[in-house]
Amino acid sequence: MICPHGGMTIIRHNEIRDITADWLSEVCSETEKEPQLQPITGESIFPKSANKKEEARSDIKAKGFWCRQQSAFFDVRVLHPNAPSYRNSSIPSLYRNQEQMKKREYGDRIREIEHGSFTPLIFSTSGGLGKESTVAYKRIAELLAIKRKSEYGATLAWMRCCLSFALLRSAIACIRGSRKSAYQIKSKDIELGFSESQLCDN
Repeated sequence: MICPHGGMTIIRHNEIRDITADWLSEVCSETEKEPQLQPITGESIFPKSANKKEEARSDIKAKGFWCRQQSAFFDVRVLHPNAPSYRNSSIPSLYRNQEQMKKREYGDRIREIEHGSFTPLIFSTSGGLGKESTVAYKRIAELLAIKRKSEYGATLAWMRCCLSFALLRSAIACIRGSRKSAYQIKSKDIELGFSESQLCDN
């Protein structure tokens, strides 16, 4: 779960990014994965730990998410709460610290240069997500429900199921290695997917 070799930490990050970008592309304009940020041209960016590289990128960009005509930027991080370095920290504090870390890295640069908003999307390998992530995905569910003319509650439940399975797949891959998937859910019908999950539970 914490080994940087083999690309597992990148894989679990990328699937969450791709799923989120797909949803945002339905409800927002100019959605882009890994958009390159504009270069710094003399602006004062704080704090010192901010990402000031010329080729810096966020994970997702979507126009009109929080406000009309304003670009919203998102960056994903999946942490492993059982790592030795987190042993003395509570789960809420881990989420909060990771959110603040992402904001220090990207927040000021995106506000001052991109004139957009920045939202860190923090997940744990055990399936939880941070406070700001919760608010962002509720907003996505609201917009998707309007777009697809479905119920908000069913849409949010379906989204949480998709995210949970993405995290679960990455955790299993870390434990036993990759295997070819025998079955993939390709339907985007929220009502159908939600009803099928209820049948499985029964």
